[in-house]
Amino acid sequence: MTDIVDELKWRGLLALCTDEEALRKAFADGPVTFYCGFDPTAPSLHMGNLVQLITMRRIQDAGNLPLGLVGGSTGLIGDPKPTAERTLNTKETVAEWVERIRVQVERILDFDGPHAARIVNNLDWTAPLSAIDFLRDVGKHFRVGKMLSKDAVSARLNSEAGISYTEFSYQILQGLDFLELYRKYGCTLQTGGSDQWGNLTAGVDLIHRAEGVSVHVLGTPLVTKADGTKFGKTETGTVWLDAELMSPYAFYQFWLNAEDSKVEEYLKIFTFRSRDEIGELAAATEQKPHLRLAQRALAEDVTTLVHGADQFTRVEAASRALFGQGELTSLDEQTLKAALAQLPSAGVTELRPYFELFADTGIVPSRSAARRAIQEGGAYANNAKIEDVDASPTEADLLHGRWLLLRRGRRTLGAVELTR
Repeated sequence: MTDIVDELKWRGLLALCTDEEALRKAFADGPVTFYCGFDPTAPSLHMGNLVQLITMRRIQDAGNLPLGLVGGSTGLIGDPKPTAERTLNTKETVAEWVERIRVQVERILDFDGPHAARIVNNLDWTAPLSAIDFLRDVGKHFRVGKMLSKDAVSARLNSEAGISYTEFSYQILQGLDFLELYRKYGCTLQTGGSDQWGNLTAGVDLIHRAEGVSVHVLGTPLVTKADGTKFGKTETGTVWLDAELMSPYAFYQFWLNAEDSKVEEYLKIFTFRSRDEIGELAAATEQKPHLRLAQRALAEDVTTLVHGADQFTRVEAASRALFGQGELTSLDEQTLKAALAQLPSAGVTELRPYFELFADTGIVPSRSAARRAIQEGGAYANNAKIEDVDASPTEADLLHGRWLLLRRGRRTLGAVELTR
């Protein structure tokens, strides 16, 4: 196998490291026990977290031992945001989110074999700890001046919002996590996003002071879109890994719509395809961009990884069927609903002529434009050409008794839902 440090570098996943040569030696002497933490500050992980999970799996596949930490205690606090104080969630909410996130972590890591992963919860060692013991045994190793220099803390200190002692103390809790995992499992590496570098290195300093040994931190870069904006956001919000918050169809479409200029980078980061495979897909994007072969491979791999092969099969079938390359009636109701939810739509209480419905969805500017589209042979309902300009759908035309798919030309889609 290629050296894991070289592999991470090639994939663009090594932005910062405490000591690269020492880390290489640790991997060579291995196996290395390492961890990454995921705080339940929301009911689901998102794309930024997926970078970390896939990075963990790569390091695991290179023969190392991962600890997936779900932050039952740090999730009650929340790491400092650069702009404002977090709203504290109830203990019951955080406990529920811990379990949801645990499932997502377990889906990516491998829990079998000689390098089986473990799930750990930092509430297990912080809940029994008294305030006095926390201050005496942990807090005494931290220097306030260094804590104030951390990027997130200094940004908040210089803002109108300021920072509470609660969030200021977050880095101590994260440092304690690393120390506890070092003592219990021999963990010597923490991975995370480079934007969390201050919190990541808190544990390195704590272990050095408390145990007199050196450990490692590896930071991945922030993944962005071509315009430089954060990758974890879309026009409609966060790209969640939970199917209840973002349907597998919408998730698939997100990757399918990756920009040509970024798709090779995303293939390196988010898939397990080889260098040769990614090189071939990159060449295909350059030579025949209209085929979108790289985007299709990316969407297939990431959707299968996060939601499973069965869901990928369903959403790909829906994607093809919407444009007349498959049978709409074969789609299950949930997948069809998710697919149509991505389209301009209209809700109606009664079925009216198609030209009116086309205008209602907004995929044509007016009813007269809709009539012209039908007359010119460029209007379709459920992928069947509409022949009569005055035709109306019937109840029998409705998909799952609720929906009509309308199409103008080859690619302009809209949906109508009959509400009762």
